[in-house]
Amino acid sequence: MDSFKIYSQSDVLALTNHRNGEVKLGERVQTYRHCESLSRDFGKGNDSLPRLLGEAISLEGLRQSDCKFVLLGIPEDIGVRANLGIGGAKTAWNAALKAILNTQSNPFLNGNEILVLGHFEIDEPTDTSLQGLRNKTNEIDALVYPVIEKIVRAGKIPIVIGGGHNNALPIISGVSIALNQAINVINIDAHADLRDTAEGRHSGNGFSYAMQHGFLNQYLIFGLHQNYVNQTLPAYISASKTIEAFYFEDLLLSPKSIEENWNEFVADLQEPLGLEIDLDSIENVLSSAITSSGFALNDIRT
Repeated sequence: MDSFKIYSQSDVLALTNHRNGEVKLGERVQTYRHCESLSRDFGKGNDSLPRLLGEAISLEGLRQSDCKFVLLGIPEDIGVRANLGIGGAKTAWNAALKAILNTQSNPFLNGNEILVLGHFEIDEPTDTSLQGLRNKTNEIDALVYPVIEKIVRAGKIPIVIGGGHNNALPIISGVSIALNQAINVINIDAHADLRDTAEGRHSGNGFSYAMQHGFLNQYLIFGLHQNYVNQTLPAYISASKTIEAFYFEDLLLSPKSIEENWNEFVADLQEPLGLEIDLDSIENVLSSAITSSGFALNDIRT
């Protein structure tokens, strides 16, 4: 059964490599403190509890933390496969989390600013046909958005590591519901992810659904690859008052730097604002649509 695993301090420390004279983020990050009392109530030997749909996560528990960011994972690739893509995105969370926890905690980034909440545990559907995968993606939407909503209602900023880009929809909707208004999003991506909603849910139409349901207002795509654009998309973007795209090919030909083009492109974006980074926009980074032509990693860092 699908659930949410809340991390304890012991879970985090188990992934952290300790070294004399150094302090890692994993030694300073916060965890969800209600987890300890739940452990005692249920008579468990530790404070790491898988809880159905994240029901154990409360606004009160989140507000008790003075963290700025809440980190969580959605390790699944069902939405990617529902979009006829290559699986494997479900492995990103564990690798990313270990790298993050073993980064130095220092004046540039203090681990106390981050609460590591946990990750969703999503079962493989029994029906692995295309329609079965798309039905399961709908279920993932319903699983994810309430947790995102609680994080935002608590005044925190969610940092979500996927998983497929189908999760853009429950993240956007969770934020929008919490704030009671549509939000704006900038997506650094080789793809627009604006496929037809009539296809059913998958990783290629999260933004289409978000706009259709009034959760998303302005949508900007930076680094869109022309070879991934179908015949009707350019006209659709041109006719829209809320969608803009900056093609990667135009960046290559521009006399301005990537940073200058970025600053001009996002200059009029208003908060509340979300940022999505698709790894397939970065050259030679493993993803379901790996590319040898894309942003350098340092471009994304800056």
